[in-house]
Amino acid sequence: MLTISLHKPEFLSFSHYGFRNFHKFSRTPSSWTIRAMNNYSGSFETRKKEELSIQVPATSIYSSDTQRLADADLRFDRLQVPEKELMHERKVEFGQFVAREAVIDEEYWTAAWLRAESHWEGINDRYVDNHKRKFAEQEFHAIKRRRTSLHGQKCRCIIMVRKEDKHVKRTVLKGVVGTLDLSVRCLLHEETFPGERVKAPLFCSIHGIGPNRYGYVANLCVAKSARRQGIATNMLHFAIESVKSNGIEHAYVHVHRNNTPAQKLYEKMGFEIVEAASSQLVEEQTYLLCCKA
Repeated sequence: MLTISLHKPEFLSFSHYGFRNFHKFSRTPSSWTIRAMNNYSGSFETRKKEELSIQVPATSIYSSDTQRLADADLRFDRLQVPEKELMHERKVEFGQFVAREAVIDEEYWTAAWLRAESHWEGINDRYVDNHKRKFAEQEFHAIKRRRTSLHGQKCRCIIMVRKEDKHVKRTVLKGVVGTLDLSVRCLLHEETFPGERVKAPLFCSIHGIGPNRYGYVANLCVAKSARRQGIATNMLHFAIESVKSNGIEHAYVHVHRNNTPAQKLYEKMGFEIVEAASSQLVEEQTYLLCCKA
């Protein structure tokens, strides 16, 4: 089990997305407290850690002029998906948790909210809840877009959920305690690692096969209340095994250079710094790590 100080960020890289106009909730919300951890994107300055409680609607969704969230027909009181309905889904169980791919919109939304909490954790701003809601809406739609195959790249939203308890009816919002994205990508022409600065031809195929394919892990975060229980480690194990089962030999991840706890976590899972990428990532202040599946 990885031991990480409470006042430091526990993980990882986190993609930063732009914000859209914020839309107010349409009904009186009920309290849902979820705790997440910081990540390396956005500002890299030291942030004071503090718990954040947010209000999430129990039965409704955003009132949106674009109707995008309304069209998704989200139900925030929806119960967890019964295990019997997931018999054919690949999953890994450990303790009281199960790692698997998200399958319904409410799970995508909860994963998006976890990432919003993680991104804004510890920031003392009077509008922080508004920022988190904007971020969550943006990420929710981004997750759904990334699910579809785009230019040969496929992305899965992996979640960690609490095991079903026949004596307790648990909502999706309370059941999802961790998330990450796992993409299957292809190296471009002449690339030896993701993002390498090479002079590629004007036209080239990115539908690679065999050794040109690789796995890429991003947006790993864990609810603050569920940390130090092996959730991050087991989600990564699930991701690496998924990469291996698809005949892919390598998995990559970017980590901020100052995020020592994240680096230790990935090293524990067999990731090593790609030295050739170091000189190209100076401006981004990140390391590229690789694990052989």
